[in-house]
Amino acid sequence: MMRSLYSLALWAAQPLLRRKLARRAVQEPGYGEAIEERFGAYEQPAEPLEGASRLVWLHAVSLGETRAAAALVAALRAQHPGMRLLLTHGTATGREQGRALLQPGDVQVWQPWDTPAAARRFLQQFRPRVGLLMETEVWPNLVAACSEAGVPLCLVNARMSEKSMHQALKLRWLSRPAYAGLHRVLAQTESDATRLRALGATVQAVTGNLKFDAAPDASLLAKGRSWHAAQSQPVLMFTSSREGEEQMLIDALRARPVTGVQWLIVPRHPQRFDEVASLFVAAGYSVSRRSSWQAGPEAADIWLGDSLGEMALYYGLADVALLGGSFAPLGGQNLIEAAACACPVLMGPHTFNFAQAAEMAEADGAALRCADLAEAVGRACALVADIHGLDRTRSAALTWSLTHQGATQRTLQALGSLVG
Repeated sequence: MMRSLYSLALWAAQPLLRRKLARRAVQEPGYGEAIEERFGAYEQPAEPLEGASRLVWLHAVSLGETRAAAALVAALRAQHPGMRLLLTHGTATGREQGRALLQPGDVQVWQPWDTPAAARRFLQQFRPRVGLLMETEVWPNLVAACSEAGVPLCLVNARMSEKSMHQALKLRWLSRPAYAGLHRVLAQTESDATRLRALGATVQAVTGNLKFDAAPDASLLAKGRSWHAAQSQPVLMFTSSREGEEQMLIDALRARPVTGVQWLIVPRHPQRFDEVASLFVAAGYSVSRRSSWQAGPEAADIWLGDSLGEMALYYGLADVALLGGSFAPLGGQNLIEAAACACPVLMGPHTFNFAQAAEMAEADGAALRCADLAEAVGRACALVADIHGLDRTRSAALTWSLTHQGATQRTLQALGSLVG
């Protein structure tokens, strides 16, 4: 009964979703692509009823999940030669990043909107042999449709923050059947496993975090380091900055002007690139955008990283990274990629989305905790002025990222014969 009410609400909200997609497509054209796929309408022929051509479905909603999935996809292909991948996403950045994972015979479409009809049409169209959901993407009707169709649906690299658990418990009449309906749940940490069990999930294993196995692009990292070597002053990076945090940085720099360093700002969301550039220009700073660089960075007060898929380049260019999403109460962003590039991280007080990783990084000296952005700016300046201290922190960051690798193989073992 309760899922029926939920389904009715989502059915009624479809016109609103279409309008939202149209608005997003103005800034990010990717949201205007193949809109009917979100409602279970596809142009390609349906998959055959039987045979070895059945697809392995992996859902990576956004950019971070898609990057984390790369190592798992590569390992699955190595273990199962000839495997065909069905890759789904919810965001334009995830879909764009996901294209790099595709091989001939693979399929990439949008995640179906969670109505019973769209979920059924999706499964009837592609007939996947197994479904692998990355991290947090549990949708009640999709879980129920997979159960009805006999498709084992697994939540891999699963995480669950304390905040998200309490929100889900408020809707336990909807969330508990969904989590209980998952065929297999593989959690990142014991804390995640405990919270997922509280929601009704049966957790088979704690496998670690796949993000530790995502190797940075070596060519981009080398290019960033070569550009760094050509600079006359240290580079401080604000990585994955979120709305409101750039203004916080401007306010901190006005209160305590900083000289002798170069600032690099890399916003989390590409639709904000122009907005962030305008914000710094209005504050009196000159801005040079990555999209205009040819042989390397151009002279300006602020460098703006306005490209996708080049985080390794930016971390190679930077001496220290301030972690976006952690200074405003937004839960933080992934700090593992920075550590893998030997770029030390300074994080604010709000890291609840990546609590375990943040705590481990802080304990191992790979990241430093700051009370606010003003303190982070001061500590970053002090760190780049201390050559030996900076080298120690770089080494600790890289060691920490290497120490926690292995989640991919543990995930493959826990999935067993489901994919084969």
